[in-house]
Amino acid sequence: MKNVTNSTLIISVSIFLIAFGNFAFFSNVLNSYPLNLKNSLFLLSLVIVFGCFIIILLSLLCYKQTTKPVLITILLISSFSAYFMDSYNVIIDDVMIDNIIKTDLAESMDLVSFKQFIYFFLLGIIPSLVVYKIPVTASSHKKSVINSIKLIGTSSVIVVAIILLFGGFYASFIREHTPLRFYANPSYYIYSASKYVDAFFDNPSSPLQEIGLDAKVKPSGEHRELMVFVVGETARADHFSLNGYARKTNPYLKNETVISFNNTWSCGTSTAVSVPCMFSIYNRSNYEKNKAGNTENVLDILHRAGVNVLWLDNNSDSKGVATRIPFEDYRTAATNPLCDIECRDMGMLSDLNRYIMQHPEGDIFIVLHQMGNHGPAYYKRYPAQFERFTPTCKTSQLEQCSQQEIINTYDNAILYSDYFLSQVIALLKQHDDQFESMMFYVSDHGESLGKNGLYLHGLPYIIAPDEQKHVPMIMWFCDNVDRNQVDTDSLQTKASNPYSHDNLFHTILGLMEITTTVYDQNMDIIDHSDSG
Repeated sequence: MKNVTNSTLIISVSIFLIAFGNFAFFSNVLNSYPLNLKNSLFLLSLVIVFGCFIIILLSLLCYKQTTKPVLITILLISSFSAYFMDSYNVIIDDVMIDNIIKTDLAESMDLVSFKQFIYFFLLGIIPSLVVYKIPVTASSHKKSVINSIKLIGTSSVIVVAIILLFGGFYASFIREHTPLRFYANPSYYIYSASKYVDAFFDNPSSPLQEIGLDAKVKPSGEHRELMVFVVGETARADHFSLNGYARKTNPYLKNETVISFNNTWSCGTSTAVSVPCMFSIYNRSNYEKNKAGNTENVLDILHRAGVNVLWLDNNSDSKGVATRIPFEDYRTAATNPLCDIECRDMGMLSDLNRYIMQHPEGDIFIVLHQMGNHGPAYYKRYPAQFERFTPTCKTSQLEQCSQQEIINTYDNAILYSDYFLSQVIALLKQHDDQFESMMFYVSDHGESLGKNGLYLHGLPYIIAPDEQKHVPMIMWFCDNVDRNQVDTDSLQTKASNPYSHDNLFHTILGLMEITTTVYDQNMDIIDHSDSG
């Protein structure tokens, strides 16, 4: 086999990535710039410009002996990136990278498929073997640097010349179609990975910022407070019949006196963002992962005030929220008595009565983190008796199913969550003689189910459709809740008001009757003005 230079190898890999690893990118480009005589030259120029950008990027990353390892790594990762973007139209940004790193084995296995293996083999393994086997001409340090400079310089000149030649098109492309760059493979995920790594070095030794040091529980009447806060997973507000959805997805909650807030919006489009954000003092506008991670959350304040706080998890984990409070994992049969093809959310209720009875003093706040509607394996998210909407999608390969089959399966999972929430209420009713009991449910984010070719969630908030951001939020209160504290009739009239995860921190403090200077009445969904 004839020897090639590092530059030739870099150019060859770049052409391969453009030709076979960027179907999602060019598909989205063609949606904005249809292939016609007017756009044809611009589209051709875009292929060249994008190719030159990849060449520049790889030239900066590759040097002599590092060239092959770097190119092989990029080919392997790019094959996975291409698969997920082509199949689900997702974007590999820093938030998605965070999700990938924090995803457990069970969630990862839901995404494994034969199609994914084909992508990995054809776009990753085979070209990587070619790169590994092909002999590269040895060169001195000086010559290697000169060759890199030449390659970067030539590519840069081509890019500048083309952009100047098609200035009008590129001005529009850059200004009005910025989200298209999110699909560029591998440039965008490399940028996102560098951004993610950089975040670890952003104030790495910052001490934990304590907040609500003055927190106290208000003197109460004869009953203690008992709240079960349910963190839903991947539930959409518009698929709850309580919010007007035509299908009867809430037959159990319909029989309870609940308040469904139908205009609630998430902090993020992924669990890794939304769960920490919803318990954080920061709003979506100023929320940052590291800042929130170095600041106490509402659970810390409750714990400091003397509330008995417990987090039960049937999902991946608490995303750092429950680091300083009691935490129990219900994802295994060792702790969860209701496991078949996976451990069920209902299992988290199995030991709650005993926990409540073991705490005869102090208020109680329990978080239940659901598996809920976690995709793409919606068919695994509910027991067989809840398969009421058919036909269903019995695979994680959503593109193999019709949109109606996907929706049917997703709605069955909503139906099971409805039953689960009704059983939370039934459990709370058993303790009415001792507590003012409440259930507070809100989902972390929504989900795309195939509309406009979008699946799952995790798109950047600025371009994510409402389906990924509009979430259900439901409250239930027992009959003996102090009506001076919670006027349910008045609350029902506000059910269509706009709310978001931003309101949760202060609403939780208000409902648990915690006094502290960090509490903001204006952000509390409940009007406690008559409580004194």
